[in-house]
Amino acid sequence: MNTGNLILNETMNKKKISAKLKKWIYVKIIKRLFDILISLFFIICFCWLYVIIGILVRINLGQPIIFRQERPGEIDKKTGKEKIFCLYKFRTMTDRKDENGNLLPDDERLTVFGKWLRSTSLDEIPEFYNILKGDMSLIGPRPLLVKYLDRYSKEQRHRHDVRPGITGFAQINGRNLVSWEDRFKMDVWYVENISFITDLKIFFETFKIVFKKEGITSKESVTMEEFIGNSL
Repeated sequence: MNTGNLILNETMNKKKISAKLKKWIYVKIIKRLFDILISLFFIICFCWLYVIIGILVRINLGQPIIFRQERPGEIDKKTGKEKIFCLYKFRTMTDRKDENGNLLPDDERLTVFGKWLRSTSLDEIPEFYNILKGDMSLIGPRPLLVKYLDRYSKEQRHRHDVRPGITGFAQINGRNLVSWEDRFKMDVWYVENISFITDLKIFFETFKIVFKKEGITSKESVTMEEFIGNSL
């Protein structure tokens, strides 16, 4: 290999290292700082909204007011496994059961009030507490179910290389209307291209989506269909 090629390779390696360092600084320091400030600001300034919605949920759906569920977060570099955390949302469904004591399908338990909460995305605001704790970020791939972890392909699992978010690239490009395959491709794209500009675009696009109430339900059901796994 001649001297020119060696210099070229060295220059390219330095650029790659510099890009990785800039990405690390943004994700681990700047982005996290924004998450703390924004979530703290929202919780303090809109504490009255939490109280009002909590009362409405109690009146319309009963207790508990808060829906809690374990979700996988960012992959722990030490263990190589996703950190499991408890996600908080305002409850949108009743606990109605059939004669055998089994919960009725989602569409039968989702009330008019629950649909309104989801359409406005107000059911998501308790997740600002998850952001403040460090479980989530304002922007990132949505945290899905723990049982999906064994169903991801190696490529799809890269969606857990960053903290999950309240909104993300997939949410502004179809939300629950896109297929699982396309959704995961967008999640991985985001992880590979994460930047301040990308997050800023997603942040403002989210307001448009919420205002238009687009993609809240999938074509087949009131919630996203279960991810079964990848076809062979």
